[in-house]
Amino acid sequence: MKIITICGSYKFKKQMAEIAEKMTLNRNCVIMPNELTKTSKEDYTKEEILIIDKMHKEKIKISDAILVVNVNGYIGNSTKSEIEYAKSLNKEILYYTDLIK
Repeated sequence: MKIITICGSYKFKKQMAEIAEKMTLNRNCVIMPNELTKTSKEDYTKEEILIIDKMHKEKIKISDAILVVNVNGYIGNSTKSEIEYAKSLNKEILYYTDLIK
């Protein structure tokens, strides 16, 4: 069993849920991004965005690996930052596009 935090753009929410289910059924403990109630990051204050980002990085810190949901190869700036953070902690990096082959 691994603890895996899912990372990626929230526009891929459906794929994130599908991946979480699949990884859970493969006996992994899956940590999802927070369920946000506002439609976009622009609807949050800068302070709230910093809190959301910091909490997601805390999830990465307690994980064995991250799974990057990179549909059609898309990786946004926040996700790039999360990948770099995971690398700095020597976490395993998995990519959605590698899993669907």
